[in-house]
Parts: sequence; C-alpha cells; structure tokens
Amino acid sequence: TYAKMATVSPSFDIDSPRWDQSTFVGRLKHFLNITDPRTVLVSEEELDRAKALVESCRAGLVPPGSSQEQLLYAKKLYDSAFHPDSGEKMNFIGRMSFQVPGGMAITGCMLQFYRTVPAVVFWQWVNQSFNAFVNYTNRNAASPISLRQIGVAYVTATSAALATAVGLNLYTKQAPPLLARWVPFAAVAAANCVNIPMMRQQEIINGITVTDENNNELGRSRRAAVKGIAQVVLSRITMAAPGMIILPIIMERLEKFTFMQRIQVLHGPLQVLLCGGFLLFMVPAACALFPQRCSLALADLEVELRDSIMAKHGDQVPYVYFNKGL
Repeated sequence: TYAKMATVSPSFDIDSPRWDQSTFVGRLKHFLNITDPRTVLVSEEELDRAKALVESCRAGLVPPGSSQEQLLYAKKLYDSAFHPDSGEKMNFIGRMSFQVPGGMAITGCMLQFYRTVPAVVFWQWVNQSFNAFVNYTNRNAASPISLRQIGVAYVTATSAALATAVGLNLYTKQAPPLLARWVPFAAVAAANCVNIPMMRQQEIINGITVTDENNNELGRSRRAAVKGIAQVVLSRITMAAPGMIILPIIMERLEKFTFMQRIQVLHGPLQVLLCGGFLLFMVPAACALFPQRCSLALADLEVELRDSIMAKHGDQVPYVYFNKGL
C-alpha cells in the first residue's frame, strides 16, 4: 500500500492553494482552473467521487494508487461544484463553471435583441432570473435567507433592470445607434447593484463570521459583509463590461459590410460566440480581482466586535478574515 501511495508527496495538502492567492496572477490561474466550462459536462457520480476523494485526503486517508495529479483534478471538480462554506453541491445553473455557456447565450441575446421594448423586457427578465440563481448559489452559506427574502430580492432586481433598460431604450431612440446598443450593459450594471445586496441582505443585517488567520472564529461583522458584497458587485460588473461595451462597437463596424448585411440571420449566433470568447477570460479575471478569503483591519470593525477581540487576544489579531462569496 505504501509503495502505491508513493506518488503523493508526504507534505501534500489538498486544501493548500496551488498558486499564490495574494497576487492577481495567482488568483487568475486558480479561477481559470475552477471556472473551466468543461467541468459542467462532468457527471454527478464523478463529482460525488471527487468529493469523497477530497474528504478522504483531508482525513489523511489517501486511497492506494492515487497520484497527486488525480487528487488535484478531484479538487478542481470539488471547487467547481461544491460550496466552499457548506460543502454542499451547488445547483447546476449557479456554478461559476456555468457562467461561460449560460452567460454567453443570455448576453448575446440581450445585445442582439435590444431594439424593441418586448424583447428588452424578456431578455432582461431571463438575465435577472439567471443572476438570481448565481447570487443565491454563491452567497456566504453561513447566512441563511428565507424564500420571501429571495422573492423580494428577485422582484426588486428585475424591476431595477427593466426600469433602466426600458427607460434608456426609449431615451436613446433619437440617439446614435451605438448608444442604444449599450443600454443592456447599463441595465445589467444597475441590476447587479440591487440584485446582489438584496439576495445577500441577511449578511448585511446579521453580519458574517470572521476568523483569525488560523480560521478560529472571532464573531460576526456587518462591515465585513458590506466589504465582501461591494467587491462581488464590482467583480460582476467587470465580468460583463468588456463583452457588453466592446462587442457592440465591433458589431456596429461589421454590420456596415455588405456580406454582414446578407447574413443578418447569423448576427445573433455570432454575438453569442463572441460573448463566449470574452467571458472565457473575463469570468476568471473578474473573480480574481479580489481575494476569495477577504481581510479587514481590526480597526475597521464594529466597536463592539473590535473591543471583544482585543479583550481576548490583545493586539495579536491585526486583521480578520472571511469568505466574500463570488
């Protein structure tokens, strides 16, 4: 047995990051790995086997014959499909690995069908429904949210997106065509500013668990929740920005060519494919903007929590840490 297990280094830690998470490049490599859209094709049985392998490795029980490469692949599947807080399997649509195939189809359609109010309303509703799944799935799992709160968040965010999209759509009727093409991005940005905080309101109301650098719980902080959610909002807007800002410029230029005017039926599929190209890089890049394990200086915490930590630990805890979600 020990001979078969020799392919795994004795010092191997399956939870230790493969790349330096204090740098953007390290985080980018990490998220390129776990947002790989190919993982959405992996069967439920294989995902369950990957989870079992990861949990066995954590317990120090590496199955005989396992190689380090097999363990790293299992960890990749585990990170792509299971929530980092609860360890529960995430719903298929809400996984970050589904952002490229799901996002490219919806974004491409929003950019293609922007001229009429019914089309704007329909595709903004589809997009906000998709976002609701993603935001709920990637919340901080230690802060439960009721079905009523989910419903309020969904209706509020969808209303904000529709109001922005329809209002700007009507306002830009007499504006240059390119401005009308940018309306979907304005609506998406506005909705993200509403959808994410609303879907994760319990974190803001009750605070989220903060720990020291050794993962020892120190208490709950509302300020930590606000910082984490603000970073997620910025990341999501950044994720959508290049495709939804640059692609309309590209299409505006392309549609002036005769060959493009002859194949108008293919404009939609073309935009979907181009959106996929943008998202393939932007999903991991946007997720990598900020560390997943976010930090907050002790001085920036609520007075009560700060005093409590200082009473127990003195000045040995200059920073607290928490999962900001995605």
